[in-house]
Amino acid sequence: MAMSKKEEFSKKDQLVAEFAKVFSHPARVAILRTLARKGTCICGDLVEVLPLAQSTVSQHLRELKDAGVIIGEIDGTKSCYCIDRSALKQAWEAFGEIFRELERNYAKNCC
Repeated sequence: MAMSKKEEFSKKDQLVAEFAKVFSHPARVAILRTLARKGTCICGDLVEVLPLAQSTVSQHLRELKDAGVIIGEIDGTKSCYCIDRSALKQAWEAFGEIFRELERNYAKNCC
């Protein structure tokens, strides 16, 4: 079995990679856009606005929640979700930092 070498990379690079993974599926991006547009917690009506089955939406919500990008509460059969603003800010800063570094350091005379 191959061992992960993730720990050999900086914490910042690991963070960028984790956020990139979370944002890498269009369904998760659509969920985040929907939550942002609502500006409040959404309870159960995400399936109504996405072209996906309930089980698929639940899977993507779990990915977002596990990554800490959304906060969710389960009250009986009802689940409510909203964006975790501090995590969103952290993602914004992590991506901004890597893109600024890439722009600063790329070879200007490269093909």
